[in-house]
Amino acid sequence: MTVTPTGVDHVALNVPDVPAAIDFYTNLLGLEIDPERPDFGIAGAWLNAGGQQVHLIELPVPPKMGQHFALLYDDLTAVVAGPREWSWPIPHRAGRTAFRPS
Repeated sequence: MTVTPTGVDHVALNVPDVPAAIDFYTNLLGLEIDPERPDFGIAGAWLNAGGQQVHLIELPVPPKMGQHFALLYDDLTAVVAGPREWSWPIPHRAGRTAFRPS
């Protein structure tokens, strides 16, 4: 039997400060809070990103060893024009990409 994935359902990120992370992902990147997150007994949030989700979990952040995910936007120029520092959008596959330094 062959199984074929149809996409990514969610990614989970450890963050040191859930309210600050919610502010970044909702106010700067446009994700929306999913109020249906169950109480897991640990601070966190579920954020809707189109048909996928970003799960924030207030736990120690692992060492910076390449963990990341990427969001797609119709207008990347508008995203990087915000108040935070970004790399300039550069060509990547069929579009452009930008990185936010840590």
